[in-house]
Amino acid sequence: MDYKGLKLADPDVEYAIKMEMQREQDTLIMIASENYASRAVIEAQSNIMTNKYAEGYPARRYYGGCEYVDLVENLAIERCKQLFGAEHVNVQPHSGSQANMAVYLSVLNPGDVIMGMDLSHGGHLSHGSAVSFSGMIYKSVSYGVEPDSHLIDYNRVAELAEQHKPKMIIAGASAYPRIIDFERFRDIASAVGAYLMVDMAHIAGLVAAELHPTPVGYADFITSTTHKTLRGPRGGLILSEQRYAQRVDKAVFPGTQGGPLMHIISAKAVCFGEALKREFIDYQIQVIKNAKVLADELKSLGFTIISGGTDNHLILIDLRSKGITGIEAEQSLSKAGIATNKNAIPFDTRPPRVTSGLRLGTPAITTRGMGEDEMKTIAHLIAEVVNEPDNKTVIDGVRARVKELCSEFPIYENHNPEAENSE
Repeated sequence: MDYKGLKLADPDVEYAIKMEMQREQDTLIMIASENYASRAVIEAQSNIMTNKYAEGYPARRYYGGCEYVDLVENLAIERCKQLFGAEHVNVQPHSGSQANMAVYLSVLNPGDVIMGMDLSHGGHLSHGSAVSFSGMIYKSVSYGVEPDSHLIDYNRVAELAEQHKPKMIIAGASAYPRIIDFERFRDIASAVGAYLMVDMAHIAGLVAAELHPTPVGYADFITSTTHKTLRGPRGGLILSEQRYAQRVDKAVFPGTQGGPLMHIISAKAVCFGEALKREFIDYQIQVIKNAKVLADELKSLGFTIISGGTDNHLILIDLRSKGITGIEAEQSLSKAGIATNKNAIPFDTRPPRVTSGLRLGTPAITTRGMGEDEMKTIAHLIAEVVNEPDNKTVIDGVRARVKELCSEFPIYENHNPEAENSE
């Protein structure tokens, strides 16, 4: 990654980028929604197509000179169709939340009832939270998990659907570690005449590798980000049945967006191409193996794991037995070079900025090449910090061991920006 031109033009920005590279190299990135895009993806999104306006769709643009951006968008669409078996694909959403907004706009009216997973039970802001556009524009009803098992309470979902008659039911989560039964959601939605939208942003890579049941064939609409487990650029996508294609496309443009980011779409095309390879399936298999080993090792060290374990890429920890809040654990672990995020647990009594939980994910550290042995080591490093969060000697010791572990699994290439900037 050559930043010579940037260094000459704007050394302050170049320095920040180099330091971020160093931070990622020296840190165990365990935020479940983060990953390392490949060098090819990064090169693809750093390209001259950022110059091109391309409002509209391939062969139906409002600007001339779109023959090559049409080529790359069609590549992204066809690869994504192949990857997920979808009838229609829109690759233009700038983010997962914007993909969700476009789906809502395509079939809903302001004030319609939507039903999504409670944010504190593992849902997402854009599924009806009061602080999100989804909760401001639409009337929101929330479902959640069972108090003991922490699994989705499908019977309660059905009861709420029958009671409130939502126009759309949203399945999908940002902190749910178990398999989601899309067929059951389809049955519930059909029983009340609701549309079913699945937000598979977190599990899209697992779905692509056929390691999590696909929502295709059950959901009217499917949204996702293209980063997270897909390992692409930051962006969104929408899959739908062909009968909704025109509505979806109009809702994206001109409904919610102007010109698409063609340099990002070119990177999405690369990402989908990578995900069609056997190596991607092997990677996703290891992601799940690593998550299960990490969860089991943490349990053996006295941690309480929400739902008792995981079926996917993430783990949600209940920290109450450790006498520490989510924010305290996040901050102490960060000092030790382990990046995590505080997270509400089901029926959490603490506010969102504090929380009683911690969310961990294995996608990024698996991309680096780490396996089961490293997961056991990482579990012990986490335990040392969480058990003594204010002990600087412990934190410094863990930080040194984290840096040593990270040096064995370099990202892209090793950098020493401080040395480079002292030249």
